[in-house]
Amino acid sequence: MRRLMLIGIGAGNPDYITVQAINALRQVDVVFVTDKGEETADLLKARRDVCERYMQAKPYRIVEIQDPKRDRRPDAYHAAVAGWHEKRASLYEQVIRDQLSENEVGAFLVWGDPSLYDSTLRIIDKVAALNTVEFECEIIPGITSIQALAARHRISLNEIGEPIHITTGRRLSDESPAIGTNVLVMLDGACAFKSLAQQDIDIFWGAYLGTPDEILLAGKLSELSGQIERARASSRNQKGWIMDTYLLRKRRSPSC
Repeated sequence: MRRLMLIGIGAGNPDYITVQAINALRQVDVVFVTDKGEETADLLKARRDVCERYMQAKPYRIVEIQDPKRDRRPDAYHAAVAGWHEKRASLYEQVIRDQLSENEVGAFLVWGDPSLYDSTLRIIDKVAALNTVEFECEIIPGITSIQALAARHRISLNEIGEPIHITTGRRLSDESPAIGTNVLVMLDGACAFKSLAQQDIDIFWGAYLGTPDEILLAGKLSELSGQIERARASSRNQKGWIMDTYLLRKRRSPSC
């Protein structure tokens, strides 16, 4: 029986990898990596660096998968994502069937954690549903960008007795009237926080968390909104990609 592991490798710093993930990597024969093109070549290199650092116990091989093109500004978002996932599932099924022999262990190295705003687990479920290749699947959790953000800003994610709301930039504007005190936002390519800049809110923002290119900004959203937008655009133009996340926290009135 083939074995497949989805291994969370943390939010950028090689030291974020857990002992469980290291032990899992030492069992792996084949590492599957998705190549998204020249713009994200350093993300591919980061995964290779993880392999070189932690997979010295046995020989292994790396199999690259060319990521299918995706429409980033579709009219029908959910349909576009579903179609992209179907294409990915077809490619993953092929490499698992052709490149991973029975009794071998394969792995996908997932940035952050496989359970939080990452499509790999859903796609592997689609592959399993095809019933064309049998494999056992194991999930190894990793440190998320949310945890890294809190650590780097030296803050707790929640205040006493308060919930945490996790959402995306795409949904932030629609949800803003109902959001709670602590809102974590991921996948915000359009700087949706600008729509809340006039409210009494603090922002804790971080990009490239855990890497030498890390950027951290914190303070009143009304004062930092433009600075974050400029820093984000400049960094993305320079590197070709950006991964960032932030916490929005409503300020309490003095009487509270």
